[in-house]
Amino acid sequence: MRARRGQRVPVVVQGRGRRRTGARVLWVAAETVVTCGVLVLLLVVHQLWWTNQEALAEARDQVRVLERQWEAPAPVPGAVPGGPSPSVPRPEPGRPTGAGTAPEPAPAGSPDTARPGSAGAFAVLRIPRLGLAVPVAHGVSKRSVLDRGFVGHYPGTAAPGRTGNFALAGHRNTHGEPFRYVNRLVKGDEIAVRTRDATYTYRVDRILPRTAPRDVGVIRAVPRSLVQPSYGYTAPGAYLTLTTCTPEFSSAYRLVVWAKLVSTG
Repeated sequence: MRARRGQRVPVVVQGRGRRRTGARVLWVAAETVVTCGVLVLLLVVHQLWWTNQEALAEARDQVRVLERQWEAPAPVPGAVPGGPSPSVPRPEPGRPTGAGTAPEPAPAGSPDTARPGSAGAFAVLRIPRLGLAVPVAHGVSKRSVLDRGFVGHYPGTAAPGRTGNFALAGHRNTHGEPFRYVNRLVKGDEIAVRTRDATYTYRVDRILPRTAPRDVGVIRAVPRSLVQPSYGYTAPGAYLTLTTCTPEFSSAYRLVVWAKLVSTG
């Protein structure tokens, strides 16, 4: 059929709407990918930098708190600040002094006698080669100890300076990473553990570069690897054990450093 003169014939163009819709989809997808990338980057920054700053600040503050407490004179039981000194009661006639009146104090340097700070820390670990000064707290809980930048004392292991194995754990990466560079320690390096009662100096003796996380033999009273029996000891002594993850940014294995007590001051 022919169109009449002066009458317009409509022309239908197909495909433009589809092209616009496809472009919008691609644009939204690209924005989503960029947003996800930014979020992942922020998460990495938070884990690798911000958690370190928070944990380092708390750990350093706790070291200062502990050392201020230790340097202050011990309070006298019953004493009132600014008041007279309490009188010392005289023993009753016929009653033996000290016998059955109070339990015997725990051995000096044991965790029971340590006066923890606000976060439960009871000692300060110093490693001069690494420039490290970090608080030591009871337990190896990530949330309450390790993730706060502290070093954790394995439950059931010896107290500092005592016969047995004073075993510690710390993060290699993130959350203060106190044991980031323990792989740089060599035989003969000194490690100091200070409590309210004394400072115990250990000397690095042996290093186990890699073992399985399940290798509980490394923290026993006489430490010896169950995975690699050639590493460890056969005789009792006063040992210090440092454990951390290896390689860096992985928890596949454990790095172990053993030291022996050389002096108490």
